[in-house]
Amino acid sequence: KADLGLSDTQISYLGGFTFALFYTFFGIPIARWADSKNRTVLITVGLAVWSFFTMLCGTASRFWTFAFYRMGVGVGEATLSPSAYSIITDMFRPERLAVAISLYSAGIYIGSGLAQVFGGIVIGFAVSATELTVPFVGPVAPWQYVFFAVGFPGLLFTLALLTVREPVRRNRSKSDPSKVIQPPPISEVVAYIRANSRTFLFHNLGIAFTSFVSYGAAYWVPSYLIRVHGLSAQETGIYYGWVVVIFGTAGIVLGGYLADVLTQRGKAEAKMQVAMCGALLGVPFSIIYPLMPTPTAALLALCPAAFAAAMPLGVAAAAIQQIMPANMRAQGSALYLFVINLIGLGLGPSAVAWCTDYVFQDPNKVNLSLMWVGTFFGLLSAVLLYFGSKHYRSTLNYLEAYNEKQMA
Repeated sequence: KADLGLSDTQISYLGGFTFALFYTFFGIPIARWADSKNRTVLITVGLAVWSFFTMLCGTASRFWTFAFYRMGVGVGEATLSPSAYSIITDMFRPERLAVAISLYSAGIYIGSGLAQVFGGIVIGFAVSATELTVPFVGPVAPWQYVFFAVGFPGLLFTLALLTVREPVRRNRSKSDPSKVIQPPPISEVVAYIRANSRTFLFHNLGIAFTSFVSYGAAYWVPSYLIRVHGLSAQETGIYYGWVVVIFGTAGIVLGGYLADVLTQRGKAEAKMQVAMCGALLGVPFSIIYPLMPTPTAALLALCPAAFAAAMPLGVAAAAIQQIMPANMRAQGSALYLFVINLIGLGLGPSAVAWCTDYVFQDPNKVNLSLMWVGTFFGLLSAVLLYFGSKHYRSTLNYLEAYNEKQMA
């Protein structure tokens, strides 16, 4: 922030909007590819692209250069979740789907939490070093060094992904099992979603506002711990990183487990109900943790907050997979990701920054921004998901009739 002369609002654009804009708009055409082509190859190429652009972020010298590189990261990451959700749905039965996708989604919390821990360690090392040099680049600042340190392993991991086999698709014709049903025209996807518009509207907006709170907190809680409680960047990365790893992972996996148990007991709308409970549970903790008087108390209050914030995310993705025809699944996921990332990731971090810069006009009151954003949008999310659960079962019935027609 100091090196590039950026405001909180500009920082939030780099973390949210510039990434989310390209992530969301590239997600839909990429998803059409994922519904018929090799998904593991698509993920491998995407990983290479976003790892490379992550490293390029370490060379940025001004806001617009940084923004362009963040756009590249967004394009690369747009390949992952639609393809991954589609692969997982081909590998697991519907009654096991919520846990399976929740375990995949737990990678978000494990990865982001460990990135904060690792980032904190690297920052501690970088700040204490007399000079930091990156091969072929030259001397760099500590924050630049972190981008190279976290981006380079991704390039190496692409080699491991090349060994992953593409699973057999379930979207095959009954009359000719060797034939994969191709993705329908966009007009048919739109018609299917329009026929079930209330379910999709309440689900996507409900989870979008859950993500609004989660991304806003993930982006600004470290600043809150540093500005309000006086922790160093290294301490913040390590302590808060482990909170995210442990409690975020526990929340998303337990949410998936509860949804699967309830589904097996005949609760078809269980995924929506678990998501609603997670959103509602997070509201009181959105009020509590920003008002804690000590860093220890704040970190302890962040534990249940991280748990509650994670609960809806795995089951929400599974809920979309369960109501989409097999040859539309990646496109349904892309539309879902389009909405939640454009609203949640694109605007969540910025909403906190806008409150800090223009409402409270004091960077040290970022805790109050977190509290108001978390409380209002957490409640809004719970209300939307409640209404969405009322329409979910009828969409499952519609899907059953649609599949019978398509598989004939």
